[in-house]
Amino acid sequence: MSKLQDNLNALPTDSLRGIRRGVEKEGLRVQPTGGLALTPHPKALGSALTHPLITTDYSESQLELITGAHLGVQQCMDELTEVHQFVHHTLKDSGGELLWASSMPCGLPTDETIPLARYGGSNVGRAKSVYRMGLGHRYGRRMQTISGIHYNWSLPGVSSEQYFSLIRNFRRHAFVLLYLFGASPALCPCFVQGREHRLQQLSASALYLPHATSLRMGRLGYQSDAQATLAVSYNGLQGYANSLHEALTKPYPAYEQVGVRNPGGDYNQLGTSLLQIENEFYGTIRPKRTVRTGERPLHALRERGVEYVEVRLMDIDPFVPVGITAPTMRLLDVFLLHCLLSDSPPDTPEEIAELKQNQHLTAERGREPGLLLQRQGQAVALTQWGDEVLAACEPLAAALDASHGCTDYSAALREARALMQAPERTPSARVLDTMVREHASSFESFAFHQSELARDTLLDLPWTAEQQARYLAMSEESIAAQKAIEAADTLPFEAWREQYMAVEGLG
Repeated sequence: MSKLQDNLNALPTDSLRGIRRGVEKEGLRVQPTGGLALTPHPKALGSALTHPLITTDYSESQLELITGAHLGVQQCMDELTEVHQFVHHTLKDSGGELLWASSMPCGLPTDETIPLARYGGSNVGRAKSVYRMGLGHRYGRRMQTISGIHYNWSLPGVSSEQYFSLIRNFRRHAFVLLYLFGASPALCPCFVQGREHRLQQLSASALYLPHATSLRMGRLGYQSDAQATLAVSYNGLQGYANSLHEALTKPYPAYEQVGVRNPGGDYNQLGTSLLQIENEFYGTIRPKRTVRTGERPLHALRERGVEYVEVRLMDIDPFVPVGITAPTMRLLDVFLLHCLLSDSPPDTPEEIAELKQNQHLTAERGREPGLLLQRQGQAVALTQWGDEVLAACEPLAAALDASHGCTDYSAALREARALMQAPERTPSARVLDTMVREHASSFESFAFHQSELARDTLLDLPWTAEQQARYLAMSEESIAAQKAIEAADTLPFEAWREQYMAVEGLG
């Protein structure tokens, strides 16, 4: 019997019913003309600082919609859909803005014109904006307008050590998800203006790579030369925490030149280390722990261990109204369970370099016939390796079906295995095909059309006065909560910043 099957059999009977999953979905607000909306975060959506379900990400124009942690996939989908409905009803009533349906951004203004997210006058609110100012100085604001979907996942009774074992396997097999769900093979030329790139011209209004799956997760996406110097190991909580600690405390010469403040006294960034705060660390998956008020995430992890993992490589699916489907969530559940229960040897610097190369190859050339990846120094075909991983998931899908009294997990896995052999049916291939056939090869025309389609579909769903009232009440409560935080501040911002950024706070 395999190690995987042994580990599956060893799980407590009802633990598979205890899987919790939640979604965070980013998306740009765009004008009816297709350009980035430069308006403030709509007041009817409440306070971006304190609303539990609706906030902003990097830019004031970039919404982030959040679900709670749900025991059922359908409940998670229902909440995600309902939040989207409220947002679309609000945008319709305030000037007809749209929510952009693609991970790669719409037509963007000049870099400095992209508005940073604002969170009010409290110290914590100001820190969020200063952090974003720092990201702009470090990586450029355009890069920060990329949007994606984060999938938060936990299983009861899993230790920090087991979560790190899951994370190592996830990083090994992340190419499977990039191939199956990548949906950003093309972009608007404005995104790479003034940057070196290896994209090909599809038309005057689109750059692409013919076999790309996810340019968002390739060299043009969330990448950083500075962070490339980080050799973060995932062999355990202590090693991970120590490497993050160093990145958060060691000054980085290029960022020291930028300085915390400019001569006029305005803030450029929160600090001059390689990472300002923990969230700046880019990864395809992160170990997470809920933080207490004023607590640093690294301190929370060190004190109380890993609570859940955050999967960060999912593109927005432009063909579905809320960017992700229930079958996709189920496939993620199966895949993450496989990562958790399979044998997971320690990673090495050599393997970490190999995995990075595999990620870039899959992002930029994943559908190329015969594409080879590296597995422990040996070349292996992406589709062969991918099918091996998915085949090993079959007993897990069956176990999830049995525990939930359905056949949905096996159906999601069957579809994934079929896609492995049919690259032309993957979302990335469908994006290019639809762009060429229906939109004269224009990326913006395609994404704008999908955005309108998503809006119309969501506005057509039933929406009651009670639902509207409940969401408006939540917005009001969030505004009151922000005011209370602002009223409770006692320290001047600089004293607060120094205290928050102090090494002692990292645990």
